[in-house]
Amino acid sequence: MMKAENSILEKILCWTPRIIVILAVLFVSMFALDSFSPNLTIWQQLLGFSIHLIPSYVLLIFLFVAWRWRLIGGLLFTIISLVFSPIVYNHNFKMNHSVIISLEIILMIVFPFLLAGVLFIISHFKQKNN
Repeated sequence: MMKAENSILEKILCWTPRIIVILAVLFVSMFALDSFSPNLTIWQQLLGFSIHLIPSYVLLIFLFVAWRWRLIGGLLFTIISLVFSPIVYNHNFKMNHSVIISLEIILMIVFPFLLAGVLFIISHFKQKNN
């Protein structure tokens, strides 16, 4: 009975951070849609869209690393979320002058990557112990 519970926990720890990152990358990718404008040619719009997706490409590379090496990927997601939290906060605070709104935006954009990073690290050590 105990082994079955460990197996379920391992599967949850394995798949939850991956699903969180995939959903968060899709959310971040939605911001690239603002590159479309009727004033631009289709090629300018596609170029702008591709450039706006660069953060998503980087996050997907981190996900592929984390998929193979959970500890390294977990550290990448944790570090990037801690580094970008003050940057995202300052950017949004300058635009809306609201601490609450800026913190909410951090929770929506940065927190999923921090959570996934921590879960990847926990998953690594749980797998290593077994």
